[in-house]
Amino acid sequence: MGRRPQPGTGPAKRSSGRCRETTAPQRGASCPAPAQPSAFHLFVDTAEIEAFRTSLLAWYDRCKRDLPWRRLAVSEPDVDRRAYSVWVSEVMLQQTQVATVMDYYTRWMQKWPTLQALADASLEEVNALWAGLGYYSRGKRLQEGARKVVSELAGRMPRTAEELQKLLPGVGRYTAGAIASISYGQATGVVDGNVTRVLCRLRCLGADASSPPVTEHLWGLAHTLVDRARPGDFNQALMELGATVCSPKAPLCAECPVRPHCWAQRRVEKELEVASRRLLGKAPSSCPPGPDIEECAAGASGSCPLCPPASEPWDSSLGVANFPRKAAKKQPRAERTATCVLERSGRCGEPEFLIVQRPSSGLLAGLWEFPSLLVAPGLKEKQQREALAGHVRAQTGTAVAAGRLRHVGEVVHVFSHIHQTYVVYSLVLDGPGAAAPVKREEEPELPASRWVTKADFQAAAVSTAMKKVLQACERQSREEKMPCTQSDCCLRLDRSGLDPTGMGK
Repeated sequence: MGRRPQPGTGPAKRSSGRCRETTAPQRGASCPAPAQPSAFHLFVDTAEIEAFRTSLLAWYDRCKRDLPWRRLAVSEPDVDRRAYSVWVSEVMLQQTQVATVMDYYTRWMQKWPTLQALADASLEEVNALWAGLGYYSRGKRLQEGARKVVSELAGRMPRTAEELQKLLPGVGRYTAGAIASISYGQATGVVDGNVTRVLCRLRCLGADASSPPVTEHLWGLAHTLVDRARPGDFNQALMELGATVCSPKAPLCAECPVRPHCWAQRRVEKELEVASRRLLGKAPSSCPPGPDIEECAAGASGSCPLCPPASEPWDSSLGVANFPRKAAKKQPRAERTATCVLERSGRCGEPEFLIVQRPSSGLLAGLWEFPSLLVAPGLKEKQQREALAGHVRAQTGTAVAAGRLRHVGEVVHVFSHIHQTYVVYSLVLDGPGAAAPVKREEEPELPASRWVTKADFQAAAVSTAMKKVLQACERQSREEKMPCTQSDCCLRLDRSGLDPTGMGK
């Protein structure tokens, strides 16, 4: 933070901008150059750029949040450890709120303060600490990157954004820019969700923010604006502005330090002025609608790839939140999984639960879960029970009748692309030490499995969804042990699908 850029560093390279051909070009024909964006969507005035930097950094110095990774980035003298600490924070903060990350980050850096320490850890340990943070492949890729730095790069982190992105697995354009600017003082911009929102509002970028033309334009703006003397602080300030002031739905425009540079805000002010004139009975024609700034000529004709589409007019009720425009999110696919919480009495009488390890790739790779089976669409409840009972038999080597599986209920958990419903069953096996997991040599195709106490389960690398499954079972057990009236008991039995009268339906 505030470190001078190292000699020889500079902005990250921008895309070549080659267009994608859909038909074979004629011999001698050249690919047409992309249209230059209107100055309306750019920062071209040197004085404005300098004023923007000064205002934003002054605000950041006054208002920045005290976060553990920021403190470490300032206090850590070793450049490799500093870069590693920033890398960990940036990976954790992807798709995850700051408040959630703070505790995970502190525990991670206490457990693995160096690249070497992380490289020496087991994946099981990494998954256990990451459990509950979501997007579990991030932790695995972070460790893979640490091992590569230790084994192939002699423990030395790459020193530029370009090298970071090229050499480290899982490090993309944004993460590379964040590490390089904050840790090394490289004057390179960054673009994440918060920066995207701020820049789209500053320069009225109304096309789909995820489209290639808009994405490249945003990176160009970020590289133009970044402060050369304090690139790390500037990038964090721009992200901080998006996180705390220029928020998605309720931006605090009155508190914005760069409000004078915001085209979207000027548009809002002009709309209010037009509305006021109409209320006073003045002719609308005396005050043409639209911002009192240069318009995008190409946008007026519908040919600008950065302007809002004509089919999506300005919504006065949204104000600056008209920007950015996003494509409609793809709905997560629905899946149903039958899950069995298998319980036995341990050596000291303490309940133990069987958990099995998921495959090393794919969703929740390498994590542990209760025996679970993906349910085919339209499968009837009886068939579902039988399939799950067979799965449990294969896992334990113990005959399990489908009728012994007790229905607990359903637990819903939404992943980024899957709306998962767990149909939860429970089964208590008789006798202490009952049903040891099947040995590998007998069933080599089975995943690893083990019996754990509740404390071991909570400390293991299990997903939040599995913890919710266990909570559902415990909740049912507590309700059954509570004294209740006849009507309460009938209600519970009815919810379980059983006939409370015993006479059949």
